[in-house]
Order: sequence, then structure tokens, then C-alpha cells
Amino acid sequence: MTVNLAKGQRINLSKSDGGELSAVRMGLGWQAAPRKGLLARLTAKEIDLDASAVLFAGREAVDVVFFQHLTSDDGSVRHTGDNLVGGTGQGGDDESILIDLQRVPVHVDQILFTVNSFTGQTFAEVQNAFCRLIDETNGQELARYTLSGGGPYTAQIMAKVHREGGTGGAWQMSAIGAPATGRTFQDLLPVLSSHL
Repeated sequence: MTVNLAKGQRINLSKSDGGELSAVRMGLGWQAAPRKGLLARLTAKEIDLDASAVLFAGREAVDVVFFQHLTSDDGSVRHTGDNLVGGTGQGGDDESILIDLQRVPVHVDQILFTVNSFTGQTFAEVQNAFCRLIDETNGQELARYTLSGGGPYTAQIMAKVHREGGTGGAWQMSAIGAPATGRTFQDLLPVLSSHL
């Protein structure tokens, strides 16, 4: 059963049988919002959203996974590849990041997920955008966070997985849903610390 996350809501990432999750996938999907008017077809432009995962040890960013660095240095986090146009929307994922929770180094206590409009369009030009967390071992969707209402910003700090009580604790997920501005995860680094 999927939990539809509200901004700021947290869920514990444990299986219904009481076991710990071992591998999860963060999926991102979106569609370009339909344009209106006579020139709509002529002015239509593809929208390239990019999913990134920034790994933190304490308050320090120690690694990142994004379209130009598809695997974390330790191999525990892996991006499946860049989608330049989206289009899946409510269906499957346009971009995915796989996290092997058992392989994440013990000093990494938080992983923040960001979405950026690399082509610079605002989220007002995107529809059916979502971020979801899937149990990679059985394909069950655990949680979904929907980007609602668009807006005049070009990035979103979507969610984070973090160890409960810090180093070595059980993993939890928190929906953040904070709008931001930036074409890449690097543009967001100054504001990410406020969500740790």
C-alpha cells in the first residue's frame, strides 16, 4: 500500500513483516504541461528534469549521484540514466536512483533527493510530476510525493532518506517538498543544509 506523503511528513522504511528494507528506488516522473493558444505547437519546448541524490555525513556533502556521475564512489547509490524529455507522468519513472541501503557507508546518515529543471523551465510548465520510493526487492511502491501546483521555481528539494538517530540507525524517509532555484544540484548546495 502506498503512502501519499504530504510536505514534511516522515515514514519509517521498514517492511510490513517488521524487517528492514535493503534496497529502494527513488523514481521521478513528469510531463510537459500542454500549451494553449495558436502558437502553442511552435513554442513547445522539451523539459529536461534531472534527479540527483546528495549523500551527507553529518552536515558535509561527501558524494553525489546525478546524470554526470551515475554511481556513488562506494557503489551503494546508482542513477539509471538521464531522461531528456520526460513524458511518463502518472505511469512509470522517467529517471530512477537505486539505493542499496545495506551498502551505504555507516558515516553517511542522510541522502537528499533533488529535482532540477536543467532546461530552465519553471514547474508551472510541468504536470504530473512525482517522486516515489519503491522497495526494489519486490517492486512495491512505499511512498509517493506529488509536485502540486507548479510554481515559478526551477528546482525542488523533494525528499530524504536518513538514519533514525544518526549513524547506524534504521532508515526513514521524509518528504520535504521545498521549492528552490537552480539548473543543477550544485546550485542547491547552499540551501540543502537547512533540510538536514
